[in-house]
Amino acid sequence: MGTGGFTVASFNVNGIRAARRRGFDAWLAGRQPDVVGLQELRCGIDDVGDFDGYHASIDVGSIAGRNGVAVLTRSEPAAVRTWAAHPPKARGLPAFAHEGRYIEVDLADHPLTVATLYLPKGGLPAELQRAGSLREQPDGGAKYARKQRFLAGFTRELERNRLAARRAGREFLLLGDLNVAHLEHDVTNWRAARKMEGFLPEERAWFGEITGPRRLVDVVRALHGDRPGPLTWWSWAGESFIKDVGWRIDHQLASPALARRARSVAVDKEASPDARLSDHAPLVVEYADL
Repeated sequence: MGTGGFTVASFNVNGIRAARRRGFDAWLAGRQPDVVGLQELRCGIDDVGDFDGYHASIDVGSIAGRNGVAVLTRSEPAAVRTWAAHPPKARGLPAFAHEGRYIEVDLADHPLTVATLYLPKGGLPAELQRAGSLREQPDGGAKYARKQRFLAGFTRELERNRLAARRAGREFLLLGDLNVAHLEHDVTNWRAARKMEGFLPEERAWFGEITGPRRLVDVVRALHGDRPGPLTWWSWAGESFIKDVGWRIDHQLASPALARRARSVAVDKEASPDARLSDHAPLVVEYADL
């Protein structure tokens, strides 16, 4: 790694086959990150394919065409843990173990554990749902409740995994589409978003609970500073992409010592709508070498 550092990308590809048709492999070859966390592969294991120059650790889950996560590394990892093979222990999470939402690898060439998460999008609580005003039919708050169960369980599971890495002498890095924006800086139209899934007060409080100077550090916010952005998701619809109206829901949360080594952050937003690889853009952080 000639720069004396290493580069980590997190990217919700919104279907790896579609992203590859649009140019994912050219992005990967041009960017050459050392580690890549991918979310929403949305295909079977045989359809993911190989990635030139990378070893892929994958959990596609068992729901056809949904979810699926992977970690791409330069070398084969020292260990790989999926929820399918190692079901989560925290109450409420085993129900999600087959969905292809979480994978964790111990790098062979760095004292680092990298996890990738695709967190459920959720929905609105029943009292915020109004017939005819939603993209989806009112569900009485079922998707909201399911996400809340996931958040509660994952808080405990994440703490367990973070501490396990520390006991093993490893730093810890969580990558992924968490489907939660934390601060007003993270959503363009934040006032309206306060009654939208992903920016509800309880979701924002959860993000604050799992982060902090002694737990996991929101590396992107620390590097970018107290100002709007950097956005990582824009709707396919309308002119959201052109007008840069979007959300920051893709994150890199690092153990404190690793977070102090973060040098720079970039979002590889494409130049035009027709060049988009996904409705998300890759989130790339460069860290000083461990």
